[in-house]
Amino acid sequence: MKKILVALLVLIVLAVAGVAGVYSYAQKAVTTPHASEDATPKEFIVKKGASARSLGQQLQSQGFLDDARIWRFHLWRRGSLNVKAGRFMLSPTSSVEQLATALEGPPLPEDVPFAMIEGWRLRDTDQVLAAQGLIKPGEYIAAASRSERFTAPFPLPTRGLEGYLYPETYGIVVEGFKVEAFIQRQLETFRARFYDAHKAEIDKSGRSLHDIVVMASMLEREEPTPSQRPLVAGILWKRVDKGFALGVDATSRYELAEWNDRKEFLKRLRDKSDPWNSRTRIGLPPGPIGAPTVDSLLAALRPTKSDFLYYLHDAQRILRPSRNAQEHEALRAKYNVY
Repeated sequence: MKKILVALLVLIVLAVAGVAGVYSYAQKAVTTPHASEDATPKEFIVKKGASARSLGQQLQSQGFLDDARIWRFHLWRRGSLNVKAGRFMLSPTSSVEQLATALEGPPLPEDVPFAMIEGWRLRDTDQVLAAQGLIKPGEYIAAASRSERFTAPFPLPTRGLEGYLYPETYGIVVEGFKVEAFIQRQLETFRARFYDAHKAEIDKSGRSLHDIVVMASMLEREEPTPSQRPLVAGILWKRVDKGFALGVDATSRYELAEWNDRKEFLKRLRDKSDPWNSRTRIGLPPGPIGAPTVDSLLAALRPTKSDFLYYLHDAQRILRPSRNAQEHEALRAKYNVY
């Protein structure tokens, strides 16, 4: 009987020691920073109605911790976790204790969509940002005119960033909106959407990046069908190389306060001294005339070779190319385009 009692006592001591060891291990694991090669903070989303306990598996699957059981141990030990639904920025090197503290803090402010339309000029974006109360009128144009304040892995034009601020829908946090940070983000989007993937091709193209951007900005406004833009690009590059006027009327609209102001547009077309008048001026216009999409940028980079030297659009905006002036004039008469 005495031996049995001793054996039971030994087992109890071992069990207590084992539990203490597990507890000590778990406690240490709670406060130990998580091992991660990438310490860059990442977004973590807590869905509405999610329980604190369920977040452990989510944190583990997204690489913030290695064992969801340690998360559950910490919740048991601390008693509760008051977490709100929303977006949080968490560090992959945080300890479990630090993750819990971060998730009890306020979520990131909700962003709102800002749609920058294809072909918009700096003035168009400025006008909409100002109308939404994000900036004072002219603030975006002024900031985008100071190229030296921004960084990119390619030369930035000294006259301003027209054409380099990529058009798409951006999520914007209204509170604390910084126009220069937004412009830098647009530059980085241009880089991600076009430049990084096609740098080698740009270098071998025989055209500068800036000339490609200028051409693409015209294609964005000139040809409504993306699949036709490489053909139009081929015609326009050929005219540039031959020293012909481009005849892209969109260039004469660039400096108009309102793009569709026909009266002012016609006045510009008659002004032979206007540097943006591509009916009378040879070569590319002085700069981009708006923000091109990747479709237009690739068309400018990869023009389609053809026998065509002229083109027009009929009343349905269908492209009608021609090989010479005689064919072009015949098409103008046929489709009543003057």
